[in-house]
Formats: sequence, C-alpha cells, structure tokens
Amino acid sequence: MKILVAFATVEGQTRKIARHIQKELVDAGHEVELFDISRKTSAVTFRDLDRIILAGSVHERRHPQTFEVFLAAHRDELQTHNTLLLSVSLNAAFAEGREEAMEYVTELEMRTQFTPNAVALVAGAVKTGDYDYFATQVLRHVVLRGHDYDPADGEHEFTDWTQLAATLSDFMTSEDRTAPAVLASRR
Repeated sequence: MKILVAFATVEGQTRKIARHIQKELVDAGHEVELFDISRKTSAVTFRDLDRIILAGSVHERRHPQTFEVFLAAHRDELQTHNTLLLSVSLNAAFAEGREEAMEYVTELEMRTQFTPNAVALVAGAVKTGDYDYFATQVLRHVVLRGHDYDPADGEHEFTDWTQLAATLSDFMTSEDRTAPAVLASRR
C-alpha cells in the first residue's frame, strides 16, 4: 500500500510519532511518504494513495494552525481517502482527560469542516525545556493535576507505543472508508 503520513508538531513528539509510524509501515512492506505540514513550501500529492494518516499535536486546546489550514485546504481530496486522525495531547494520557481530548477533535472538525474516517487520541510528552514559568504552572496545576508526575522532574514521554501500534494495525487492516472498531469511528 501507498500511505501518506502528514504531521504538524510543536515540541517534536508528534514528529517522533510520525517517524515511528513511517518505520513500522515501511518494515511491514508499505511505501510511505512522510510530510511535515509546517514546511509550507513543500508540495503534497494525494494521487494513488491507499491510506492517509494525519497527526497533529494539541496545545492550548488547539491543533497547530498549519494543521488546520492543511485539513481545510485539502478537505475534498482527503474525503476521498481512508483517513486516520491522530490527535496528540497530554489529556489523552489520562482517563479523566480523554473526554476533553476528544473535544479538541470536535473543535478541529468544526473549524476545518473535515471529518476523518477514524480518530485516535494519542498521549504526548512533556518537554520541560520548552516551557516558560506560566506554561509550567498550567502544566502542573491544570493538565497534570492529581498525577504523580511533576514537571520539575524533567522531560517525560506519555506515548503508549504498544497502543499506537495496535491502532495503526487496526487502521491498516480496515476496509476502505470503514473505521476500525477499536478507534472512535467518525463515519
């Protein structure tokens, strides 16, 4: 199969996830194009693709503007393919945050008018070196409230690579235009 993995990242975890997916799919014998949406001068083609994986990180309740613009601008082409949206956020790491993490996807869909076939909420990472005082306090007292992790302890990856592999496998084996049962079906 020919697969496009298009991503937008802020701190780098979503890039790491996209590269991991690329490696897994190439190792499985697929042809994979990795496309960094933030590279505004790069061209992308949707011709002859069998699947499209879209990965975007969430910060302050929103996916990157470049990600939203990409989805809106290419909505018609994307709707003709079997698509998986990976929404990467810290709230996805915690059971009590998953409802809010799904709200990010709903808001993205409302802003872009694009609805993927399948959605997976993927836990991101804490990159403490990238945060100012205010961001650290929001992280500590809002996002990580009541959890054992303290941002003062340094960087921490919450991404569940085993779950991501299962999500990827389910998406790759699903019928065209049909969302896998384990994913939050969007159609």
